[in-house]
Amino acid sequence: MSLFAKKPISVLLAQANEDNESSLRRGLGPVTLTALGIGAIVGAGIFVVTGQAAAQHAGPAIALSFLVAGVVCALAALCYAELASMIPVSGSAYTYAYATMGQVFAWIIAWDLMAEYLFAAAAVSVGWSGYFVGLLESMGIHIPTILTQAPYIAEGHALVATGALINLPAVCIITIVALVLLLGVGQSGALNTAIVVLKVSVVVLVIICGLLYANPDNWTPFIPPIETDAATQVTRYGLPGVFAAASIIFFAYLGFDTVSTAAQEARDAQRTVPMAILGSLAICTVLYIAMCFAITGMAPYRILNVPAPIYTAVDNVGPQLAWLKPVVTITATVGLASTLFALLYGQSRIFYVMARDGLLPPVFARVHPKNRTPWAGTIITALVAGTFGGLFPIGILAEMVSIGTLLAFAMICGAVIYLRVTQPDTPRAFKTPLWRVTAPLGILSCLYLIYELPQATFVRLLVWMALGLLVYFAYARRRAASF
Repeated sequence: MSLFAKKPISVLLAQANEDNESSLRRGLGPVTLTALGIGAIVGAGIFVVTGQAAAQHAGPAIALSFLVAGVVCALAALCYAELASMIPVSGSAYTYAYATMGQVFAWIIAWDLMAEYLFAAAAVSVGWSGYFVGLLESMGIHIPTILTQAPYIAEGHALVATGALINLPAVCIITIVALVLLLGVGQSGALNTAIVVLKVSVVVLVIICGLLYANPDNWTPFIPPIETDAATQVTRYGLPGVFAAASIIFFAYLGFDTVSTAAQEARDAQRTVPMAILGSLAICTVLYIAMCFAITGMAPYRILNVPAPIYTAVDNVGPQLAWLKPVVTITATVGLASTLFALLYGQSRIFYVMARDGLLPPVFARVHPKNRTPWAGTIITALVAGTFGGLFPIGILAEMVSIGTLLAFAMICGAVIYLRVTQPDTPRAFKTPLWRVTAPLGILSCLYLIYELPQATFVRLLVWMALGLLVYFAYARRRAASF
């Protein structure tokens, strides 16, 4: 089969309309879909990475970093929405690439999505672990650090052992969420929606309290002057720090594209999926920027480089907000689980579609006869994500997610340009406005943020992609289905 063989859109639409024991059940409406997107986005980004990126890179100007990342995401989201309205099938960017650019590009973007979802799930599990351990500590329960920290940290290109054995809470939460997913999309989707409502409500509460008790002196200077670490010669803060932070916290916006992985389980997907993609991104962008002002107002940004920065910021205010500390800890602990739900959900559905196309072993396409969930893919996803979450710190994982996400978004913007030129008459329930400007800007902005990432991240991505191409030529290409 040609490297550039395409999967016809007619075949994709036929698969989307299947209704048998090997197909997925359509049980998601617009509210549940939007909650899926919000649940994925509002996670480790707002509860963990916000404070760490402020402390290490941007200071109070982390709000600008989230605005920059949000604008780039909006460009990509508009392109995602158009493709989702054209091809309402599970698989997200992988499916769109297969229909537009050919098999080898579909494989590359799928392998890229694996890094995006698997590393993101692992990163969120590490963030969850930090809040959960803090919650237990507040109850007088202590877990040895040898079982709650990553065994390895990054120093440049090298991994250095910390002396810990495993981040056990991170592994446990991934296991629990995977079991919930196996129950079925209807039951687990309703539970996820309830958790998202709780999580967003508390985020809004923290924002209101944070702005009421903010110390304006903590926002001065808004963009800290550039500093250079004498030992490492690494610069931070200033405008370069704002853009460096934007590239790193980009992973915090991962989630709106998860909605597109659910297209085959959505009712009236051509209408509801674009609506949920854009709606979840808009809501979360406002929440992120407001939270940035809240936590940097409550506490000096330099003290926020901790596993639970929101808790630290609230604690810094003093006794006035003592009542809010347990609320934040409990909500973050529960809320990060809903983020894991969305990420494990998205990856298992991508595996499902790839297996149906012959690019992965058939086990990934096995659907539970009663619950109609891809049980094998869910279990395998949880095993891989749990391994990464148990072994590595959130910093390494977040950088890998960001570079993977940015690369995938750039390719999606390219797919919109390609289809507008080659298939201008194909029906589109949603059209990217000013696509000749929006899509190219999306590509350029994603590439710029990739450039801003640490050099070590490029090395890890090259290793990951080389491994992916090896698997493709050794297995996937020879077993791919013909259309």
